[in-house]
Amino acid sequence: MPAWIDLSVPVVTGMPVYPGDPAVEVSPALTTARDGVNVLDLHLGSQSGTHVDAPYHVDDSWPRLDALPLERFAGHAVVADVRGLPARAPITPALLTPALNQLRLRPGSLLLLATGWSAHWGTDHYLAHPWVTPEAAETLVDAGVRTVAVDALSVDPTPEPGDATADFGLPAHRVLCGAGGVIAENLTGLEQVVDLPDMELFLFPLRLPGADGAPVRAVARAV
Repeated sequence: MPAWIDLSVPVVTGMPVYPGDPAVEVSPALTTARDGVNVLDLHLGSQSGTHVDAPYHVDDSWPRLDALPLERFAGHAVVADVRGLPARAPITPALLTPALNQLRLRPGSLLLLATGWSAHWGTDHYLAHPWVTPEAAETLVDAGVRTVAVDALSVDPTPEPGDATADFGLPAHRVLCGAGGVIAENLTGLEQVVDLPDMELFLFPLRLPGADGAPVRAVARAV
């Protein structure tokens, strides 16, 4: 097992984004042949790829990204392994009990939610991921968890493409963010860490003042 484990998706042109979010485009802006240096032109949304949500993402009155303490983005981490659930299955408090009962979980721990749904990255089925119920989100908050990272597009249900009638209200976002928490989404490769006896997780975002969120390089380290 390597000491450092990358849990991030590559940022590339045309990568999957949440329905309605800006498309991602990566192209050369300058080249050594023409300009003497290589520089990329990046067009992407704050929620592109592996990213974190600040509470401001769902409520104008809640803290913005740069107002959050740095410890929200790094520290001791525990995995809740809920792989094997069917499409659009709810993640209930009972499914989180094994992780929450671990002696290693303590207030301030970061929780990695392994759904296995990153296997569907780049397909339409990626939108049909399992989702965290409001009751499960409240259970996490009550346990002292303030950062939840998931290998899926969202902790809440994602509408089907073109479904203009869907309005899920983002209840899990509101519970977690309402507690001053951080949500990280679109992680990948969590099968590499589900069996680690102990680890640290790092989710440091770009320093975007007043932002709702930002891309991150999600990295775990066995300790």
